[in-house]
Amino acid sequence: MGLSNLGIFHTVIGVIAIVAALTGFIRNGKIDPGTISGKTYLFTTLITSFTALGISKHGGFNPGHMLSLLIVVLVGAAWLLHLRVKKAGKARYFENFFLSFSFFLSMLPTVNETLTRFPVGHPLAKDISDPLIGKVLLVILVLFVTGSIYQFGKQRKLNLLAPATT
Repeated sequence: MGLSNLGIFHTVIGVIAIVAALTGFIRNGKIDPGTISGKTYLFTTLITSFTALGISKHGGFNPGHMLSLLIVVLVGAAWLLHLRVKKAGKARYFENFFLSFSFFLSMLPTVNETLTRFPVGHPLAKDISDPLIGKVLLVILVLFVTGSIYQFGKQRKLNLLAPATT
């Protein structure tokens, strides 16, 4: 598969991040930084994003590296919101969105790399322009938008139920 040691480490940690996020979505309807799966997602996503900066198929800084930095910013902002804002409110909308969007952005290179490498010897897609990659990313986009609407609705209900503070 042509992976370096850093690439293998990056992939293993990235898979852990994906499993943690999916666990959060299934259990809580979101990635919740207050849970073990949420914390696991946060830290493994940061490690995956930073290790991505040392990986390049084509040499030099590329759009994938920029995507990694954007994911770091989103995860960092969500973590700060989680730490600083303890009550329900607008901050929770941003926290939920930042984490879900970081997961969505993480899926862009994940889908490309997975479909162009597996199964070994006969990958499902030949390159990034393969229609299969576009179709899978479209499904992931629809899931992201649908999931975000669900999360906003659920958060709105929580905000309405939260006791008023003065």
